[in-house]
Amino acid sequence: MTIRAVFENGVFRPTEKVEFPDPCEVEIEIRQVREAHRVPTLDDVYAILGRRHSSGEHDLAERHNEHQP
Repeated sequence: MTIRAVFENGVFRPTEKVEFPDPCEVEIEIRQVREAHRVPTLDDVYAILGRRHSSGEHDLAERHNEHQP
């Protein structure tokens, strides 16, 4: 039997219903599932761009010419 699970906070949590008596000892062989590379959507890009970033500078225009040729 193959059961998919998510590993969170040190616990394997099945992603589907599992029919075993309670309590039940099982033997588990673990194989990490690699997800297929997903192309980011515009929503993903806008979510990243919408995040605030603190550079520690209060007035970014003050240092505008510092790195200009």
